[in-house]
Amino acid sequence: MLNGIVTEFSDARGLGTVTAADGQTFLFHVIEIADGSRTIDVGQPVSFQPFPKFGTFQAGHLHKV
Repeated sequence: MLNGIVTEFSDARGLGTVTAADGQTFLFHVIEIADGSRTIDVGQPVSFQPFPKFGTFQAGHLHKV
């Protein structure tokens, strides 16, 4: 698991980005928010698991911290 901050999120598209503590940026889809909510605030600290998808790594299993 990595720690990071939600840096972008679009409620309309259900897509966002997380920037990890080491500066890497990962895309995520709203379905990856672990508590089942359909939104998340920009600036929210999260822990997540990177996983390969569509030829890159995305953030999965986002847990709000």
